[in-house]
Amino acid sequence: MYVPADRVVPGLAGTWGALALQAMAEHAPDAYTMADVLGMDPLLLAEVWPKVTAKLEHGPIEDLRVDAEDGYRGPAEAEDGDVIAAASALAADIRAGDAPPYLGLRAKCLEAGVRARGLRSLDLFLGALVAGIGGPQRLDGTDLRITLPKITDVTQVDVMMTVLDELESAHGLAAGQLGLELQVETPQAVLGADGRATLAPMVHAAGARCRGLHFGTYDYSASLGIAAAHQASDHPAADHAKATMQLAVAGTAAAAVDGSTNILPVGTSQQVNAGWRLHAGLVRRALERGFYQGWDLHPAQLVTRYVATYGFYREAMPAAASRLRDYVSQHVGGVLDEPATAKALASVLVRGLDCGALTDAEITEATGLDGTALDTLAGRSPPPEPP
Repeated sequence: MYVPADRVVPGLAGTWGALALQAMAEHAPDAYTMADVLGMDPLLLAEVWPKVTAKLEHGPIEDLRVDAEDGYRGPAEAEDGDVIAAASALAADIRAGDAPPYLGLRAKCLEAGVRARGLRSLDLFLGALVAGIGGPQRLDGTDLRITLPKITDVTQVDVMMTVLDELESAHGLAAGQLGLELQVETPQAVLGADGRATLAPMVHAAGARCRGLHFGTYDYSASLGIAAAHQASDHPAADHAKATMQLAVAGTAAAAVDGSTNILPVGTSQQVNAGWRLHAGLVRRALERGFYQGWDLHPAQLVTRYVATYGFYREAMPAAASRLRDYVSQHVGGVLDEPATAKALASVLVRGLDCGALTDAEITEATGLDGTALDTLAGRSPPPEPP
């Protein structure tokens, strides 16, 4: 979730989860109503419904980014105080054990007109966070990430690497503790003036710090002259940029991350349901194309984020499990899978398990494999040494 700096308060994740549950109660109070709203199989919705409600009650936000960039509309003179207050709120949640597992800040970019403001906010945010939790050592186990928006050149990544080194030193953080995410929302980030693809050099310039490439749906679309009514994450121009992102992060530890939709599920039940249908469709579409993370902007979007995600993995499990069982037993069925495909089959089950859509028992019953064997096939652990 991107949340403007002036709206970040203690207990934000729990509050947003409660608001999401309230939206469900008001506009789709049961699985069969939601199935009708989304055009999904009602039996599938009945399976995921308790999982979705449990997720919204316990840990509804996986990744929270305080937004001091485009989503922040406060006056310039208020930004110092808003960023510090947001960091203090996150510190309170960390102390209470209520913070999302991934946290960070999106400050302004490194273009000349705003770079000083962006770096100041980043410094103030980290200082207030460290002070609020009682010292940098208390951040152990917290995955801190800094999102750099509107990148236009690899030299900006080089500069940001130096900035993060200096900030870690200044605030007593461990070297390399700050992860870096690069937001792809300018044409120059995808294609350089010399005709070369620029994303891969940016990823490699960020090295081990690079956690991902984030697609900026609306800035990117607008920069190409796409009319506002047609700016969306499923536009062909967006698909081109995101496919390039996938290529750039292939073989690295970084992820390609889908953008958000600003069509929110708010208003009348008819408007909320229309917003949910759009959002669920976009989440499902992204998952089908290999984007396993996306960004949301409103509490009610958490509903369809988890409905669509859990539904995707539960639908994927029977075929993936059957093919994986055939592969491991060397049984020749209707599909002859290779090791790379077996890795993908195992990975979809592992992802479904990690996100809460599937259980260990379900996977073991369907595949005959335990967690260690599944992790090995998915490439998450090394294969055992031969005797």
